[in-house]
Amino acid sequence: MGALYIVATPIGNLKDITLRALEILKSVDLILAEDTRITKKLLSHYDIHTPLERYNEYYPEKTYREINSRLQKGESVALVSDAGTPAISDPGALLVAYINKELPEAKIMTIPGPSATVAALSIAGIFANQFVFAGYPPSKKKRLKFFQNLKDNGIRPIILYESPHRLIKTLDNLAEIFGKDCKIFIVKELTKIHEERFWGSVEQVKNYFSGKKGKGEFALIIP
Repeated sequence: MGALYIVATPIGNLKDITLRALEILKSVDLILAEDTRITKKLLSHYDIHTPLERYNEYYPEKTYREINSRLQKGESVALVSDAGTPAISDPGALLVAYINKELPEAKIMTIPGPSATVAALSIAGIFANQFVFAGYPPSKKKRLKFFQNLKDNGIRPIILYESPHRLIKTLDNLAEIFGKDCKIFIVKELTKIHEERFWGSVEQVKNYFSGKKGKGEFALIIP
């Protein structure tokens, strides 16, 4: 029976990868990637030539059957996401659940590494013996209910992810539920050349980032 490796990859700086992760990516029979174009950059940087396929979250059944077959033949497979640790706010969790259920004898091994959640929290200066990771807010429906539930839960800090094109909408929602004076620590492009961070009220954060363009997702922390 083969093994499925859940391999964390850099969230920005390509040097932020473990030696063990590189060994696994070189030695497995197949790498499953969220976006092969992004993963190819990492593999090329480290001269890794392992076969690479896309993990398609919209048509997972074919992938499930293929990985099932490979593992039964004794092959090894590595699952990676575009950045950070797979299966956390990520469709890779469905593959892990499938293998756990259908092939309980198969090894599923984590190769830990970068996480945007922990990285952002580590530079926020917020004491956190517990926190709530809420991932991405809903894109359309039930957004206000989502934020209200976070507020009512009472556990702090709260960590959110958001994309550039929905950031202002999310800040408006936070202002409505938590108040305009609610403080936020926000970071963008963690570990990259253009890393950016800002501490301020919801309104101050909104004013700071309004009109700014560029790529890169945001991590927001509500203390």
